Amino acid sequence: MTSSRLSERLAGQRRRGDGGQRWVRVVMAVLATIGVIDTGSITLKKWGLLGALSCSSQGFFGCNGCEKVLSSAWGSLLGQPLALYGFLAYSAVLLLAVLPLVLQGEARQGLAQRSWWGLFLVSTGMAVFSAVLLGVMAFGIRDCCPFCILSAALSLGLLVLSLIGGDWDDRGQLVFRGVITALLVGMIGLGWAASVGQPSVETGKGVPPPVRAESTAATIALAEHLTATGARLYTAYWCPHCHEQQELFGRQASEKLTVIECAPDGRNSQKQLCDAKKIEGYPTWEINGKLDSGVKPLAKLAELSGYTGSASAPAPATGSVPMP
Repeated sequence: MTSSRLSERLAGQRRRGDGGQRWVRVVMAVLATIGVIDTGSITLKKWGLLGALSCSSQGFFGCNGCEKVLSSAWGSLLGQPLALYGFLAYSAVLLLAVLPLVLQGEARQGLAQRSWWGLFLVSTGMAVFSAVLLGVMAFGIRDCCPFCILSAALSLGLLVLSLIGGDWDDRGQLVFRGVITALLVGMIGLGWAASVGQPSVETGKGVPPPVRAESTAATIALAEHLTATGARLYTAYWCPHCHEQQELFGRQASEKLTVIECAPDGRNSQKQLCDAKKIEGYPTWEINGKLDSGVKPLAKLAELSGYTGSASAPAPATGSVPMP
């Protein structure tokens, strides 16, 4: 048997076995797992299932954190957090990378090469859509999210690994399918980003959306008591949980609260005071000299401040409440 025929036979055996390099599958599985944890934790936090309902004030590498980005008009799609779709994409990559490693026999042989095509096309779409999101952060939101940047880096890494690991006999088909996928995802992503645009703002830049709910006599009395006892509410204009807290009081009662704006670009910002108080999340209440972060029920605020009157909720607002 000549050396050329031997090489062809070995190559054929490799294609029938895995159709690519096994170590690449392992690395892709690790990166996909990181992506699942990254996007999964963001999704759970947006659903209120992970941690308190508060917005972080901590930034990384010049970013103001993820809350401003994730709470923007581009932070959701079809009523669900955008991170949920990233979670599903990373889960698909993880499944495609791992299954050929654990299956045996004909099932493994049949899935091996097809899985490389799946890995390549899914990671191509993820990388292109991540590029669109980076553009939205830079030019639309004008802020950045470290976890979103991490996801973009993971997507690009998965794309490169899929090119390295797959046994691509037909490079023409590889380029053709990759370009078609990139163009399709790119056009859909750009169209979505342009159609969303900035949400309508009834107030100026750096100002939170207006409180819609009508206050009751009880919520007004509670707000007056909190202010009289020196309680403060530390907020950021872009934080949806801060807006949620004030909606619990209603419009008239909220106007009686002592509200401290902590965002550096917020109107009447008192960032130095927030820094001095070491505020780490929004909203944060300061009651009787103690800090307590997260959205608090009115009954809890009454308990913390020693208020003995009623603290019933305000009347619901008519219409939708715009979120930052």
